Amino acid sequence: MSDPFVFQSILSCPLQGYIEEKKAVGYNFGKGAAMLKRFDIFVKSFGLEEVSLPKKLVLEWTKLTPNETVSNQSHRISLLRGLAEYMNRIGYPAYIYPRGLVTIDRYSYTPYIFSEVELLSILNVCDSYPKAAASPYRHLVLPLIMRMLYGCGLKDLRGFKSVYR
Repeated sequence: MSDPFVFQSILSCPLQGYIEEKKAVGYNFGKGAAMLKRFDIFVKSFGLEEVSLPKKLVLEWTKLTPNETVSNQSHRISLLRGLAEYMNRIGYPAYIYPRGLVTIDRYSYTPYIFSEVELLSILNVCDSYPKAAASPYRHLVLPLIMRMLYGCGLKDLRGFKSVYR
């Protein structure tokens, strides 16, 4: 099966070689190849005259664009870092974007901690669910599930004994 990406910039050989190397070691690399095609168009418009990856080109391609997440920017940085390392290995000068300059805050989630009153209210609602023909065991299962969640760490309320009926 032939590769659907035809590169037209001066970096066409290193780009194609990088994709072939990634595929040879087992990566699918479809998304990476598509992004490298976009990079190829960018390189062509940049007017690069020699097979190299200068710092100015790398920084221009990897800067955060409007309405883009840091995660997407990091993906582009990672892709170009891999390309630069490949180009250096095969003898072409290439700027390698330093690691750690852009980081993704993977732990930005702030959990909501229920108060004792809120937790009691939730459990009271679960306890008062009526029997229903469509779900004949819901009134038994729902309180059980909520107490299991509580018991497994939904919230640690030391001294809050009324939950364990």
